[in-house]
Amino acid sequence: MKNLSIEQTKYTPQIDLDASKGEMNFFGKSYPENTFEFYEPVLSWIDKYFRKHAKEETIISLEIIYFNSSSSKLFFDFFDLLEENNDEHKITINWIYDEENESALEAGEDFQDDFENLTFNLKEK
Repeated sequence: MKNLSIEQTKYTPQIDLDASKGEMNFFGKSYPENTFEFYEPVLSWIDKYFRKHAKEETIISLEIIYFNSSSSKLFFDFFDLLEENNDEHKITINWIYDEENESALEAGEDFQDDFENLTFNLKEK
C-alpha cells in the first residue's frame, strides 16, 4: 500500500499516513474551504489500511492547533472509523497540544470523552 502525504497549507494540516510503519500524523490548522472533499482521500486511505494492510499496532498523532466546526464534524467521522476498527486492531491516539492552547486541550478531552473505547493520550508539548 502506498503511503499518503499531503503538504501543509495555511488552511490545511500536514498529513503523513505510513502503512509500513502503522503511523498516521496530522499537524497544523484545519479549516479547508471544503472539509469533506479535502479529507475524502485520507478517510479512504485509512479505511483501506484497516481492511487489508493494518499493522499490529497503529499510532495516530494529531497536533491540530486550530480547527473549524466542519473539521470538528470530520474528526467525529474519523474517530468513528477508528472506533469501528478498534476491536480488531490496537489503535493509540496521541492528541498533542501546546500548554498555552487551552482550546486544543479541551478539544482533545471532548474527543476522549466522546470515544471512550479509543485509547487517547493527551500529550502536552
